[in-house]
Amino acid sequence: MMSTPHLRSHDQSRVRQEWDAVADNGLHLEQDVAKELVTALNSEVSGLYILFNQVRKHYWLVEGTELKPIGDFLEDAADRLTEMTDDIAIRISALGGVPACGPMGIRQHAPIFIEEAHHYDIRSSLERDLNGYATLAVQWREHIELADQLGDAATSELLRRHLKTLEEDAYVLDRYLADDTLVLRDATG
Repeated sequence: MMSTPHLRSHDQSRVRQEWDAVADNGLHLEQDVAKELVTALNSEVSGLYILFNQVRKHYWLVEGTELKPIGDFLEDAADRLTEMTDDIAIRISALGGVPACGPMGIRQHAPIFIEEAHHYDIRSSLERDLNGYATLAVQWREHIELADQLGDAATSELLRRHLKTLEEDAYVLDRYLADDTLVLRDATG
């Protein structure tokens, strides 16, 4: 019987670059500038990972009369979050960094918290999704400004393009959460 060799997590002989380190980059950005941008972008990637998993969970669990439209939206939104994550992770690599991944890296950099594993009502779920989108959008605006200040137009443009997507999805979520104007409500509740 053949045994499969196991790599120990502390075996450094195969590591090409520590995940939280920034190497020289082919873009000729100064290393201190690249390091600051990689830190900011790893926060974006971490937030996207968490938001993706939350949105995907809500897609799996959506039920009720809005199943089809909300389910379709959440499925498409998860795909958009995946695309954004890939684009930003590739930019981190181009800047000489290693994209955050795995629970430790994501928790270290994430601007949002992981939702409990429970099955929540759809309104509560969508409210948390909207909060996640809004939190990321605020942070991205700050990081666009940072990229502009550091002279990295490409990172700024990448974030601007995806910020528009975040804001569009947040707008749709906000519309789903709006009160139905056809429902008469008692002024007290």
